[in-house]
Amino acid sequence: MNDLTFTATLALSYDDAVQGVRDAFANEGFGILTEIDVAKVMKAKLDVDLPRQIILGACRPQLAYAALQANPSVGALLPCNVVVRESADAVIVEAVDPARMLGIAIDDPSLADLAHDATARVQRAMEALKSLR
Repeated sequence: MNDLTFTATLALSYDDAVQGVRDAFANEGFGILTEIDVAKVMKAKLDVDLPRQIILGACRPQLAYAALQANPSVGALLPCNVVVRESADAVIVEAVDPARMLGIAIDDPSLADLAHDATARVQRAMEALKSLR
């Protein structure tokens, strides 16, 4: 993990890794609200070729709703981004740490329990990915 994300390196195909992310996050109550195919966008906008990479916007509605009730400005930070990208010999998955993101962006103690719950769920999803074959 770096300062803001949890990371998993997977010895899977890209497509299997993307499906694994969907499943692992679904098991923690997250749905995928958004999908951005980064390679496709960069090709269309800049005519550059990149390895396959997708940004999945993961959201646990109960946590998002509670956070928005505590502080509507949290909406600018939703959903939690999970990036799946090909590298030379593996697939890298990085997921934002909600507690760090909220701690950096908002000094609001009413969000602490929600942020820690979201972080624990993201961590469990990322750990589940590491066991995929």
